[in-house]
Amino acid sequence: MTLNKVPAKDRESFTEHLQKSYRILALCGAGLSASSGLPTFRGAGGIWRNREATDLATPEAFEANPGLVWQFYSYRRHMALNAQPNPAHYALAKLAQKRSDFVTLTQNVDGLSQRADHPASQLHLLHGSLFDVRCTEFTCDFKEENFTDPIVPALAIPKSSNLAPSTTDTTGVEASKSLIDAIQGARPAEGRDVDISNADIPIPEIPVEELPRCPRCKTGLLRPGVVWFGEALPTKTMDAVDKFVEETNIDLMLVIGTSAQVYPAARYVWEAQFRGARVAVFNMDKEDSKKGLRKQDWLFHGDAGILLPDLLKPIIGDISANGAGPQRD
Repeated sequence: MTLNKVPAKDRESFTEHLQKSYRILALCGAGLSASSGLPTFRGAGGIWRNREATDLATPEAFEANPGLVWQFYSYRRHMALNAQPNPAHYALAKLAQKRSDFVTLTQNVDGLSQRADHPASQLHLLHGSLFDVRCTEFTCDFKEENFTDPIVPALAIPKSSNLAPSTTDTTGVEASKSLIDAIQGARPAEGRDVDISNADIPIPEIPVEELPRCPRCKTGLLRPGVVWFGEALPTKTMDAVDKFVEETNIDLMLVIGTSAQVYPAARYVWEAQFRGARVAVFNMDKEDSKKGLRKQDWLFHGDAGILLPDLLKPIIGDISANGAGPQRD
């Protein structure tokens, strides 16, 4: 199948099944946010400053170098806040409004589904959120949602300086002063964000005392409220999705932007199939996504931001015509 092109036979059979589907489960991965321009650092191959992202997303990494780990997550928070939900996020939010028995389980931590007004009761976060923070002090249970960017001044993304030659001074004095001011931060930089994911860009070592601190106990460091490698997945989330799956039959399962080949994603696909669901996969990776699919399932090869709003249109309508879409300041 050509990228982003749906064969007429597949469109017809999917539409027919979709219109009679009420109990629907969606499993979302990083590919859901690809159209929003966000990089993914989850899993092998995710590189940040020449480091495996998997080496930064651990409790041990935070204990050893909390400043570096916070710089990594502050960068990701900044990127997510400057991205916009794409049509796939809005399509899923609209489907949730149309189908009360539709549940989404997302592996994404970027907050874009929430910003697309996906009903919270029908959205479950498997890996937490970049915008939750919690205290690391053992005796303190402080946790809050925090969208401040930067969360503390020391974690601000540097700006590139807009240095330009003076049109009046020929002595070099003004140019030298501008350069010194830019280096010392005497003048606010007005350039673009520096890409600190590039290891060639120097970043400062941030003292522990300048990192986010718990406002309740005053002693513990705050940490990102995401699930790190080696940590247990959230019991409340797993229980809620398990309850939905085990209640009765499932009509349709949507697998979006993930190959769903590892636990627990694979388990939910298998269980949905056992409960009678037909599976529709939306993914850029065609070969990986074929695994586990049966003759009655579908593989839609391409960008979820294009395919989902199109194929869900019989239920959600034309979301672009209804004004759903990225809202820019």
